[in-house]
Amino acid sequence: MKVIKSLAVMGFACFASIANAAENLTVYSYRQAFLIEPILADFTKETGIGVDVVFSKKGIAERMMREGRLSKADIVLTSDFYRLMELVEKDLVVPAKSDVLQQNIPAKYRSPDDEWYALTMRVRNIYSSKDRLGKLDINYEDLADPKYKGKICTRSGKHPYNVSLVASMIAHHGEQETKTWLEGWKANLARKPQGNDRAQVKAVSEGLCDLAIGNSYYLGKMIQDPKQKVWADAIEINFPNQDNRGSHINVSGMALAKYSKNQESALKLMEYLSGDKAQQTYAEVNFEYPVKADVAPSKLVASWGEFKTDDLPIYKLAEYHSAAIKLLDEVKFDL
Repeated sequence: MKVIKSLAVMGFACFASIANAAENLTVYSYRQAFLIEPILADFTKETGIGVDVVFSKKGIAERMMREGRLSKADIVLTSDFYRLMELVEKDLVVPAKSDVLQQNIPAKYRSPDDEWYALTMRVRNIYSSKDRLGKLDINYEDLADPKYKGKICTRSGKHPYNVSLVASMIAHHGEQETKTWLEGWKANLARKPQGNDRAQVKAVSEGLCDLAIGNSYYLGKMIQDPKQKVWADAIEINFPNQDNRGSHINVSGMALAKYSKNQESALKLMEYLSGDKAQQTYAEVNFEYPVKADVAPSKLVASWGEFKTDDLPIYKLAEYHSAAIKLLDEVKFDL
């Protein structure tokens, strides 16, 4: 009887282990560990569902294609819209049907087919030298104004953040007008496109240029960094196109992996990431704008003021992505 009882206990333990394994999710993430791990730890604490994370700066889509049906990925987290679009184009995701997600995330920040959802928003701001230009009422179109000749710094035009901005310009103005704008913007550059968004603010602080393009959350990071605060103190943050269509928005986001073996649990995690607690963490830790309308930005971000966002649905940018790349090549923007 003792042997039978022992075997029964062992059998139950084995079953429990298998059940727990089935509840363990795998996330492929372009987002960094310092931001994601605390959120996922809270999710596990609340639900009992474990989460393993594979972090990568690039190549997640290629990895998933190699893995095929054997991929362990349940959810993919991306740092920009371009990565979401890449997953869809390569047929690596499936629709995530959820009333909670549709309630939490506005329609213009999610796929019409539920193939991806935005998690946070970041504005493509124009920074101006506090001493030489001050606060500006400026439009993206003004980047091509000859009065700024030799005064603008930017990272590569081919970076996803800038490609998305160019795509939005095509959506509003058409290809020919956008090409002319790109030619004017290029003519106004103080130097060859280089570095990241923070490097552009550094260049303004050093007097190399008077205007720079950058995502809003980088300013929060620089203000919190003792070594970079001097750069941030040298600029004003401007929200472009406030008198017309509003500022261009890019997003971080998430998608349900095509070959997820744990779709029910994966949906629970996606819903959690769209909820108040996770959205507040994104806001406070990384200075991003929550995509959930009733979650407030951090006090620092809120201090930059309210602003009008472009009403162009994010998914529309995908329609103009190839055209944006083509125009950047035609004007040799990075050369």
